[in-house]
Amino acid sequence: MPLNPDSPLAKLMATLPRAGKVEWIGLRPARDEIMVATDTVEAVTGGGLVGDRYKGGSGKRGITLIQAEHLPAIAALAQRPDLVPSLLRRNVVVSGIPLIALKERRFRIGDAVFEGTEECDPCSRMEDALGPGGYNAMRGHGGLCARIVEGGRFRLGDAVEAL
Repeated sequence: MPLNPDSPLAKLMATLPRAGKVEWIGLRPARDEIMVATDTVEAVTGGGLVGDRYKGGSGKRGITLIQAEHLPAIAALAQRPDLVPSLLRRNVVVSGIPLIALKERRFRIGDAVFEGTEECDPCSRMEDALGPGGYNAMRGHGGLCARIVEGGRFRLGDAVEAL
């Protein structure tokens, strides 16, 4: 059941006084391939990111984001001090704004507008990427899926702002 927008809890959940920042961008060129880091990317309305294997109309999972602040927790839980963002199979690493607060909300990165659709739960591939226990290390830290509402370019260092 949706919250009453006038309730104190709804008002608290809508309070995001600071913008976040794009720390890393990665693309999956094909299934089972290592993610490729990039400095800038084009988001396609209703689709995905140009150069990513999910570019063609992936709907509510047009882009995946993960919280930079969660990477040390995942690294510790997976016992992987060498953890790099590409292992986690998310497109964008964001710092400074709680991604969960963007679920069911619109937000802007660079020239593009997104809508947070659902939490991005880990998949069984995390066992291969992080080793035994990798799946559980990511539970609760998997990030956010979003659909692309308005396409456009964004780059490293761009602000992530709730609309």
